[in-house]
Order: sequence, then structure tokens, then C-alpha cells
Amino acid sequence: MTDDSWFVVRNTPGVTGFVGSTGSGAKPTPLLPDEADRVLKRMGVKDEVKDFEFDLKESVRVTDGPFANFTGTIENIDMDKQKVKVHVNMFGRETPVELDFTQIEKL
Repeated sequence: MTDDSWFVVRNTPGVTGFVGSTGSGAKPTPLLPDEADRVLKRMGVKDEVKDFEFDLKESVRVTDGPFANFTGTIENIDMDKQKVKVHVNMFGRETPVELDFTQIEKL
């Protein structure tokens, strides 16, 4: 944080109480990366996936969510939404499941 940006924060009405200024003029402590990631995740902000190394009909394992440890086949890839549709075998039937790119890994 630069001195100019701290000046803007200190002189914006309603913001100084939010960042915890007690009138001492001390600059606030920045969040640690894992703290910022938790806040962004709760807000629904996802990291952009730069490289997507999967292909249609490729077998993958689900790593996160209610379908963790299921294996399936990629049936659709939506690069804009960063989602894939994976058909997993559940109770003897192929069931389509929509997942984030970050929720799958190669077998």
C-alpha cells in the first residue's frame, strides 16, 4: 500500500472504521494469502484456470464435493463458465454431474 492509497482510505467517510483505524494513523495489516482465498471463496469468486488439459471422453476422478472419489467421463467442457459435465456411474447408472475445473483430476 502506498502513502497515497492510505491517504484515500483514511479520508473516505465510513471506511476508516471498517479497516480498524483508531485515530493512531497506523496502516492496517494486509490479509495473508490463505485468508484472502477463504474470503473470495465464500463470496463465490473462483480462481481463473489458465490451462485446461482435459479432453472430451477422457476419464477423470472427482476430487471435491459430494461426488469426491467417483470416476467418470468428460461429456462437455464449458470454457467460459470453467465447468465440465462428467458422467459418473452411480447405482449402476450413468449420471451427468456439472463440476468446476478444479474439482477433477486425470486418472
